[in-house]
Amino acid sequence: MRRQRAEQRGRWAERLAGWWLQLHGWRILARRARVPGGEVDLVVRRGRTLAFVEVKARSDERAAAMALDRTRLKRVAMAAERLTPRYGAGCDVVRVDAVYVLPGRLPRHVPDVWSG
Repeated sequence: MRRQRAEQRGRWAERLAGWWLQLHGWRILARRARVPGGEVDLVVRRGRTLAFVEVKARSDERAAAMALDRTRLKRVAMAAERLTPRYGAGCDVVRVDAVYVLPGRLPRHVPDVWSG
């Protein structure tokens, strides 16, 4: 039951994050894009910038940031690398972003959480 609730909460957070990004001019190219070795919650583009977005719904910002540890970010970066040929045509900037979804607050978009 806990796992199912966590899954529902995660999907809700991804929908909210997608809505928030669209309000800020991003176009959603894919949701839950999967490749061998990883998954990216959202693939979005604005102008010539392509972002692979990891969404974290937690009780506070610190917990959300802690959920994006180095191991998790490595998996997202690997998936992003494999997905870039599919979505990155014409992009000058390709990056991994995060969106934190916290209770009682607007989503927080954090650009470029992975550099390297």
